[in-house]
Amino acid sequence: MIDEQGYRPNVGIILCNRDNRVFWARRCGNSGWQFPQGGIKAHETPEQALYRELHEEVGLQPQHVSVIGRTQDWLHYDIPSQFRRSSRSSVFRGQKQIWFLLRFLGDEAHVRLNACDHPEFDRWQWVEYWSPLEQIVAFKREVYERALRELEPLLANGGDAKE
Repeated sequence: MIDEQGYRPNVGIILCNRDNRVFWARRCGNSGWQFPQGGIKAHETPEQALYRELHEEVGLQPQHVSVIGRTQDWLHYDIPSQFRRSSRSSVFRGQKQIWFLLRFLGDEAHVRLNACDHPEFDRWQWVEYWSPLEQIVAFKREVYERALRELEPLLANGGDAKE
């Protein structure tokens, strides 16, 4: 599903632990690290996509997290042509994302990167809140910064769950 401007709707997930460190995962088969994210299907709300992607990519169930907040508007990034799949329509430009900030309530044993048939990640770690900006691929950096900046005050306010 691609909108009229060429963007695919997507959710981004910033999962933080009790120490406000964030979940950072390495993509299978390469050295790139990122936050969990994934497409919103035609019949889904962003919230439904959030929980589906969280389970598919990280193995977590809704009871393992609480929603602290989300970005107010879509954040967009263009995918450089060398990273686009050749089967994509020429109209495709990139992703538009709603970002969610979650508090991890489970145990680390609940994290299962192999919860689906085609795992997205092969390794994960907790990192300082702002450190992903130093490691994320350049074309996603502005969106990551905007999401982290918009959502950070929710952590400073105690990070109580707001649904």
